[in-house]
Amino acid sequence: MRSRQRVTVNETQVEGVDEPLTPDLRPVVVVQPSRNGAASWLIAVSLMVIASCLLLRLDEGRGIALAQPVNQAGARGVFAFTGQLSGGGFGVFMVDLDTTTIWCYEVDSTKPIMRFVASRSWKYDRYLEHFNLADPLPEDVERMVDDQRRRKLQSAGTSP
Repeated sequence: MRSRQRVTVNETQVEGVDEPLTPDLRPVVVVQPSRNGAASWLIAVSLMVIASCLLLRLDEGRGIALAQPVNQAGARGVFAFTGQLSGGGFGVFMVDLDTTTIWCYEVDSTKPIMRFVASRSWKYDRYLEHFNLADPLPEDVERMVDDQRRRKLQSAGTSP
């Protein structure tokens, strides 16, 4: 039977060592096998089944996340944003891009209510060239730009 002795190396005590330890020796970690082999086999078999399913794709495409289709024309749906309606009043503006409609609700800060204010479609508004315009009119702006370009060309010494 071996005798046990206590050896100290770098202020570390190790029991059961017959020969003296030198500082260049490194500790060795030994992992003992599990005494419950059934649990290890169950885990190993489960991992093999999962790996096989992933490789063979037995889920037949279920659970695959697909992106929503993107419309080429731009954004779609209803958008909401807030804005000031009057000196102290604020509102919620709703815009439906699919039906080309805008509507507004006024939010009363003294009472918890929203009041419907206005609604309109802008479907045909884009076909109007001049409606409810303040000065200068688009023709006046066009004339001013042409005059400015003409003066620049004349001052540079070239004629149009």
